[in-house]
Amino acid sequence: MRTVIDCGALVLYDRIEHNWRVLIEDGVIRAIAAHLDAPADATVIDARARIVLPGFIDIHVHGAMDADAMDATPEALQVMARFFAAHGVTGFLPTTMTAPREKIEAALENVRRAMTSPPAPDAARILGAHVEGPFINPKQCGAQPTEFIRPADPREYRPWFERGVVKLITVAPEVDGALRLIEDARRFGVAVAIGHTDATYAQAQAAFAAGANQATHTFNAMRGLHHREPGALGAAMANDAVYAQLICDNVHVHPAAMNVLYKCKGADRLAVITDAMEATGLSDGAFVLGARRVLVQGGIARLADGTLAGSTLTMDAAFRNIIAATGCSLVEASRMCSASPARAVGLDGRKGRIAPGYDADIVILDAELRVVRTIVGGLCTTG
Repeated sequence: MRTVIDCGALVLYDRIEHNWRVLIEDGVIRAIAAHLDAPADATVIDARARIVLPGFIDIHVHGAMDADAMDATPEALQVMARFFAAHGVTGFLPTTMTAPREKIEAALENVRRAMTSPPAPDAARILGAHVEGPFINPKQCGAQPTEFIRPADPREYRPWFERGVVKLITVAPEVDGALRLIEDARRFGVAVAIGHTDATYAQAQAAFAAGANQATHTFNAMRGLHHREPGALGAAMANDAVYAQLICDNVHVHPAAMNVLYKCKGADRLAVITDAMEATGLSDGAFVLGARRVLVQGGIARLADGTLAGSTLTMDAAFRNIIAATGCSLVEASRMCSASPARAVGLDGRKGRIAPGYDADIVILDAELRVVRTIVGGLCTTG
């Protein structure tokens, strides 16, 4: 199966090329060039008036369209994957919540089965799972249910790692057993984020020294920056090796604060996420997040006490928002929505770039940066 994309603007990792072609064969990008002959049997996609860039990768997303990763059903993941593809996402990590052990394990087993099943032709790919909690600090629980928060126990988390589907886990570095978890996770190739944490600057830096490589939804549910105690936020912002996840919905983080983080981290260490929950894609109303009632008004999800409870953000909107907030280039915005998230969870060898040898995961946008077509593994899922 061969496909050629005639590109108007082709967004590469470090530049934009105009009027180039992309050759896709058997789901892999084989060549990119200005002068590329299309094979006689190739399908040609005319994107000469469009912007062609790597598909978005969301490493922190709970659900959409009344479906949630914690539902632990194949149907829920299918609904999520199809919805995300319509918004330019080519790969994502279904994200769990703090819950009883058996519920987390059921969700992870559901992800494992989905990853070993034939992929749907019109859906984003599941790249693994993100375990958010239960090893977090109740003081910074956000919308996570406090009754299920517990110390990090290797008898619980090691079987999750051994299952081979966990790509990322969020932990508060100050909880009992956290540093051992970080070391164990790295041995299994699992990326670790600090989050839902009241860690001091020193505690956060100790976690990074142990192997944690990123911060979960930076600014939110973590000890903030103070000039005499920089806290977890200060540690994440100051450490050049650390990736900062960022919810770009203009609600969780003010655009000016987004710009500050962008100036600190740069496009290579800022990973745009949605933290979307099951209300995403639906009208306002009452929903559930981790067995807690959530009310969505004006597209903003909150618990009864006013606590933000995930978002209703989509990655294409986040892409537009990060550009508006920071004034960054298309190249940098693309990197923050594709290459940096992929690299943060160890998937950068084949994901996050348009380059020979990479998976043919591509999104095509119009001049207003709206999704026209999504291509996953060489298959056109939308458009």
